[in-house]
Amino acid sequence: MGAPKGKKRKYWTAEEKFKIIKPILDFEISSSQVTKNTGISNGMISNWIKAYKENGYDGLKPKKKPGNPLSSLMNKKNLSGTEKLELEIMKLRIENERLKKGYLVKGDGTIVVFKK
Repeated sequence: MGAPKGKKRKYWTAEEKFKIIKPILDFEISSSQVTKNTGISNGMISNWIKAYKENGYDGLKPKKKPGNPLSSLMNKKNLSGTEKLELEIMKLRIENERLKKGYLVKGDGTIVVFKK
């Protein structure tokens, strides 16, 4: 599903999540009332409560997204010796996986030739 077109997704900090679910945990108000007040879906609030009960405050912290290490190295202008080697290793691993799957890439990668 995701965010509506043209709008950014909302990322909640652990602090914000805790402030929202604390009244539910303290039995002050129901989760449906919090849903009405905040506009956050009941399912999301339930997930936050479950994560909090299982892992405490750390369960509410956003998960880090690893990103693409290849693009971060390719976008750098001045690479150190170690970074150059890491980039070369990544490229070779990608090429190796492509060969295992049965296709070759020619030139700059825009032409793909499948083995028969």
